[in-house]
Formats: sequence, C-alpha cells, structure tokens
Amino acid sequence: MKVHLIGVGGTGMGALAELLKQRGHEVRGSDNPLYPPMSTQLATAEIPVLEGYSAENLSWGPDRVVVGNICSKDHVEVAAARERGLPLESFPATLRELVLEGRRSLVVAGTHGKSTTAALLSWLLRCAGKDPSYLIGAVPLNLGRSAHLGAGEAFVIEGDEYDTAFFDKESKFLHYRPQRAIVTNVEFDHADIFADLDAVRRAFEKFVALIPEGGELIVNADDPRAVEVAESSARCQVIDYRVISLRSSREASGGAAYEARVLKSQGQGPERRTRFEVIERGQSLGEFTTLLVGSYNVGNILAALIVARREGCDVEALRRAVRRFRGVRRRQELVGVAQGVRVITDFAHHPTAVRVTLKALRKRYPQAGMHVCFEPRSASSRRRVFAEEYAQSFAAATRVYIGPLYRPDSIPHEQRLDPSQLARAITSRGVAASSYPSVEQLTQSVVQQAASGDTVVVLTCGSFDGLVERLLGALGDAVRFASDDDMQAVNALCSRCGLAEVEDRECTDTLVIREGDDTIVGCVSLQTFEDDSLLFSLVVAPERRGEGLGWVLAGSVVRWARSLGARRVFLLTEAAADFFANHLGFRPIPMASVPATLRVSTNFRRALKREDTTSMVLELEDATV
Repeated sequence: MKVHLIGVGGTGMGALAELLKQRGHEVRGSDNPLYPPMSTQLATAEIPVLEGYSAENLSWGPDRVVVGNICSKDHVEVAAARERGLPLESFPATLRELVLEGRRSLVVAGTHGKSTTAALLSWLLRCAGKDPSYLIGAVPLNLGRSAHLGAGEAFVIEGDEYDTAFFDKESKFLHYRPQRAIVTNVEFDHADIFADLDAVRRAFEKFVALIPEGGELIVNADDPRAVEVAESSARCQVIDYRVISLRSSREASGGAAYEARVLKSQGQGPERRTRFEVIERGQSLGEFTTLLVGSYNVGNILAALIVARREGCDVEALRRAVRRFRGVRRRQELVGVAQGVRVITDFAHHPTAVRVTLKALRKRYPQAGMHVCFEPRSASSRRRVFAEEYAQSFAAATRVYIGPLYRPDSIPHEQRLDPSQLARAITSRGVAASSYPSVEQLTQSVVQQAASGDTVVVLTCGSFDGLVERLLGALGDAVRFASDDDMQAVNALCSRCGLAEVEDRECTDTLVIREGDDTIVGCVSLQTFEDDSLLFSLVVAPERRGEGLGWVLAGSVVRWARSLGARRVFLLTEAAADFFANHLGFRPIPMASVPATLRVSTNFRRALKREDTTSMVLELEDATV
C-alpha cells in the first residue's frame, strides 16, 4: 500500500512512517523544512520527504493519507486528498490497522510518566530476549530510536489521551486494542481539549474498558483517581502497585500486589544511585538499583517490571536491565557541562511534573544552586488555569527564569498566563523569580548567576528558542553528549589521530567538545559493563592541544562513569600513561587483570594495537575526580 503522511517530521509521525515501511508499505511524507534528528532519522530509513505543503505532493498516487492532529480541515493537502477521493486516516487508526495486526498491545497510559515507563518496558523486554516492537513519544537513550518493529509478539505503545485528529476528537489511546495496560496516574491536563478533570477521567474509563476480560490492568495504588478508574471500568484482572518511601515505616505494607520499598542510598553526592527492594505478592525479588531519581520514577520502574514479569521475563535479566537503563531524552537528561555548570533538560510542563522533577533533582544535587528556566509552551501551561499550581511547583529551585509565552496570540487574552505575574507569585513564596521578554536576555541572566557546581534545568516541551545550545555556548568549552548525528565527525577525528572508530553505540556514551562553528575538536568514549567501564578514544584535535581539553574530557567521562554506578574504569594507552596517572589517579596493571568481559569487547580489542600497550585502572571509590 502507498501511504502519504502529512507532517511526517513529527516524532510520532516519523516513527509511524518507519514502522509502515518495515511492514512493507511504500511511504512518503511532507513537512516544513526538517532538521536533525528527524531529518537524519527519515533519511536513514530512506523515506522521501517533500518539503513544504502542496496539492502536488499527492501526485505520486498514494492509497491513503495519514493526517496528524496538527492538521486542520482546511489544510491544503487535506483538501487535495478529498478532491482526489483519497481516504483520510488518523495516526492511531493507521497504526492499529497496518502495524498492530497480529501483535499483542502493551499500552502505557497516564498523565505523567508514560514515555519513561514505555521506554523502560521496551528495554526490559529486549534485554530479556523478547525483541518487542515499540512506539514511544520520546527517544530512549538505551535504544536510540523511538520506534522499532521486532520479531516478538509484544508491541509496547505510549498511549496518549490527547485527541486524535480534526475529524476524530476521541483520545488516541482508544485505538490501540490493549491486552495489558498500565495507568500511572490520572490528573487534569490538556486544558485546550478537556473541560475539567471529569472529562479526563471519562477518557481513561473508556480506555480501561477496552481491556478484554483475559487481559490485565496494572494501576498505581498511590493515585486515587487511577484506582477509581480501575474500580469503575475494568472488566479484566487489576494488579495494583505502590511505592513505600524512606519516610514511611520500614514495616509498612501498602497491601498492594507489588511494592517497591525505597532503600537508603549508598555513597554521597550526585553519583549515588536509587536503591529499592521489589516485593511480588509478598515475596522479595531482591534489591534493584537505578540511575533515575525520585519516588515517582521508582513507581514507573515498578509498573514496567510488573508487565515484564507477566510477559515471562527472568528476574536477574530484569535486574541487570534496570541498572543499565538511562531514561529517555529530555527527561532529566544531562545534555552537557560547561565551566562546571551542569545543563539538564526536561519535558516537564504540567505543575505536578515540574514539582516532582525539581524535587528529584534537588535530592540528587542537594548543595548546588539550581537555576530553573521555564517556557510556558504547551496548550495548558500558556493558560491561567494552572497559575496557582505553577506558583507552588518551583519550591526546590534556587532561582527561576520564566521565558516569553510561546505564540501568545493563539490563546484568548482572558485565558492567557501572565509570566510576570507568575514570577511575582513564585517570589512571594521565597524563591527568586523573574520573567524575560526574550530568550537572549534570559540566557545572559542565567550565565551571570550560575557558578561552577550549579545546575541549570531547562523545562520545555519544545525548543525554547535553542536555549540549551545558547547556554552551553555562552558558558564556553562545553562537554556534551554526542548525538547519532555527531558520530561521523567523531569517527573522522579518531581516524585522523590514529584511533579506532567507536563501536557498540547502543551501550557506549561519547562526550564531545565543539568549537563555535560546531566542529568537534575533542571526544572521549565510555562503554560500561555492569560494575566496570572502559574509557577509550580520548582524542583532541592537534590544533587545539595544549589547552587542557584532554583533561576536561577525561575528568568528565570519569565522573559520568561514577554516575552510571561503575566501580572501576579501565583504559589502554600507548603514550599517555603518565597523564592518566598524574592527573586522574589511574595505575598500571597487568593485561590479564582486565576483566574478561572488557577484553573480549570490540572497542577493547580495537584499542589493543601493540604489545607494549599499557593497561590501567582507576578505582572510583578512591578517586577524587
């Protein structure tokens, strides 16, 4: 079948295009000019993209046209499709009909936590050897792509309660035929399409009622509205879960089928991991550890673990997978460090999401200043309906910087949020806050206020006019995580300097330093194997050597290894043993002392080019970096 997608550059539509092609359909799409990562993702998938919208874009003769919910009924390509007699289909209906057929749908729903939970569930099933398909509204850091068509029967879907298309105002998740489903929570959101909380609850009730009697609903027992939805609408078996925090009595039991009991963290500072014990119907499954912070993330992990267990996954495989899970892009994502200032981005735009995200980050960085940049961008956050809740959501911040309202003219004046009023309301609650008429002024203020050791948190569901890049550029000498689009330049730099290209990208992190023109002038990679990490491909462009960039990269990657929970970092070097010993504390060891799991890895074997190569180790418990 020939399928044309209007707005193919959107995260969901682009992912659907890839899935359709993998199912054997001929796929093309149209959109405004695209930029990475979607432009690269579609090009890699060899999906033609017609730039701009025009009736001529349908001249290739598609059998159907898929309409995203960004399209109105008077869109030029919608009108052209009707004139040609082509059927118009929504994103969810197309997914159900052309992709989900013959698969078992595992749908993750809820006002908050959908992307993280769906990403983790996909990762758990993959690590357990199930090869699931998945479609997620964000990019999982471990998986690298938001969609995949696997060989297994399971299909993990992030189920969104937002409406489907201009001709279908029902929620998207009503199209997905759930066999197993998770409901993380139910809260008022999407004020542009839901009148109130009751309207949101009715949408979730319809969704839960779709699960067949032989299916299962996994529901958060700590969320009263989610429990109400389950009790009123579920025909299937209901399995509840809850998180018992440190502040609860250690003997406390919530009576849920599954419980996660948060344990006291080991270690100090931002590198400590979250520890929790999982109780399955009264029986302990032992301790799990995660890089994610916050009780709400423990709840998300527990929900995914329940579904994975019901899918027949081994506990030990799941334990290893949870330990290695890094989250999804733009969910507490550390995107770079510049002049000692961490820059983290998060999608949080609902007051509850803002509050729990900042609370979790404050727990991770208890002593550091936290500068929070907030863009009112979503349909709800640009409205006054949540003004009071927002004023109370920034209590964990040191200072708040509110950007200009995104497309204010699209919100009726009487409903529009006033950023200056919000700043005053936050300040009145003891947290310094200011609003800014431009992102340029906001950037200047953050750079003036932030000091080494501080954290800048960028909260937006969009681009915030490039604020993250502006901040890293203004602070200078930023160390950033390489994207897939960077790897060609990284490998070119490695080859230029006589080092092997980076392999095993799925389990390897690469940090880079860019010049002002975005040229990569330094890089280093880290591959982690449980408690051990391999540092390799540390290189600085010859014309930039002698400026301390190698030290900056090496120190950054060692700190990242510690944050991943590694206990030892190993490396191979031909001529820089003194540098690693004197600056970072590495010590030489016999090659046979390197763990076998590292020695058989592709990156280790490619780095071992000469017999006189020195192997070294850094014990992170003793390191001061």
